[in-house]
Amino acid sequence: MRILLDTCTFLWIITDDPNLSEKARLLFSEKNNDVFLSAASAWEITVKYNLGKLALPFEPKQYIPEQRKLHQIESLSLKEESTFFLTKLPDFHKDPFDRILICQAITLDLIILTPDQHITRYPVRTDW
Repeated sequence: MRILLDTCTFLWIITDDPNLSEKARLLFSEKNNDVFLSAASAWEITVKYNLGKLALPFEPKQYIPEQRKLHQIESLSLKEESTFFLTKLPDFHKDPFDRILICQAITLDLIILTPDQHITRYPVRTDW
């Protein structure tokens, strides 16, 4: 299985947050699954950090790669193909970061690991 982590899911995994569902923990831990963190999530984390809305022990440019490596999460770059898919999405959700994750998941055949009910309204595979 190829899994794309929602930004909150990544943060909950790396902090062992109790909000992470048991199923999400199992899917993330399954050795046969490929797990990705989008560059869009790194961008979202950096924006929130810079606004003072997200506390991190180090700056995102150090913290995110360290945590990805520690938890064996691959980086997923943002491809032009995924951005063009935005024109095909219904306007259920205004969050630009979630919308690009949805586009990446659809165009790259990934499952988004997310608790976000807004995301599940889209024609994208999700699990939680």
